[in-house]
Amino acid sequence: MAKARKAWSIRPTKKKFPVSDSLKAEVETKAKDLVENVLKPKHVLPPPPAKDQRFNYIIDIDSKWYRNYFYFCSTYACPGTNIISPTFEEKFVRMEHLGDGTFAIDYMRHNGQWFRIFDALSVDESMEIIQDDDAHFAP
Repeated sequence: MAKARKAWSIRPTKKKFPVSDSLKAEVETKAKDLVENVLKPKHVLPPPPAKDQRFNYIIDIDSKWYRNYFYFCSTYACPGTNIISPTFEEKFVRMEHLGDGTFAIDYMRHNGQWFRIFDALSVDESMEIIQDDDAHFAP
């Protein structure tokens, strides 16, 4: 039996909304406050003892803009003897600007793909969810 052929279709392009400078500044200040007061004290711990330094550990948490996305990133130290680099950066939360000051929040899955959980949230709602949901938004 012959396989059914798939029909060609046009995929609509995803509309990108520009982020205003005032919105960028608001997100950056609230994210900096969240990182310094909540995420760093909770997740950046002192390095393990010298005999246990086989595994990577978090040394810093930061945030940054890239186009219409705002990322929360963690920096890991690699203490092993067969390392490629002494540190590396991993993104763990992505906020996508949807227009009208709203954001969608995604988390990085174990397979390296972003997975959307929340849509159309304000900046304050986004920061609150990132702060409270350790199951998805922990580095």
